[in-house]
Amino acid sequence: MDRPPVSRAFKSKRQAPEAVRLPPGQYLTTDFPVLSAGPTPDIRVADWKIALQLGGSLLGKWTWDEFEALPQTTITVDIHCVTKWTKLSTIWQGVSFDDLLKVVGLSEPPDAYVMAHCDGGYTTNLPVADLVAGKAMIATRYEGLPLAPAHGGPARLLVPHLYFWKSAKWLRRLRFMPKDEPGFWESRGYHNYGDPWREQRYDGD
Repeated sequence: MDRPPVSRAFKSKRQAPEAVRLPPGQYLTTDFPVLSAGPTPDIRVADWKIALQLGGSLLGKWTWDEFEALPQTTITVDIHCVTKWTKLSTIWQGVSFDDLLKVVGLSEPPDAYVMAHCDGGYTTNLPVADLVAGKAMIATRYEGLPLAPAHGGPARLLVPHLYFWKSAKWLRRLRFMPKDEPGFWESRGYHNYGDPWREQRYDGD
């Protein structure tokens, strides 16, 4: 059942002129290009589950229906791909990382880093500081519709202030880690952090 969108941690701001919102080296597109490391998995929501872990311990696990019943947030953000396209004012809905922590009874993150694990064996690493305080969500809808499989559906991580490979598709598990370790692309020459405003595309940038 559809629920009215609720904005929580994210706050609406007056949109700046397009040129100001375009990171260096990027170009604007009105399309939504599809780029993946492998084939698009066929995931039935009836079989989908997502977990939050601290090391090897389970903090929480949700089926699709249980996850849909969690507090929902709607945001409008610009997204930036490492292949140099930028798409402005995209609309997403899902569960913010802050709300996910609250659901499992955490007032603050238990570790400094997170590894996102996805279908197909894909992983990406992130500092927890880039997920909290309204910076990230687990998105299940795009432009008011269920997230298409080609764009990471049924659920993907959304961290819009970093290059889009950090917004991992087909998300299944978020695992807290005390120390940072590289994910799939980070171990293959991509930058460990990925700030589009600093053009951190590849290792050494």
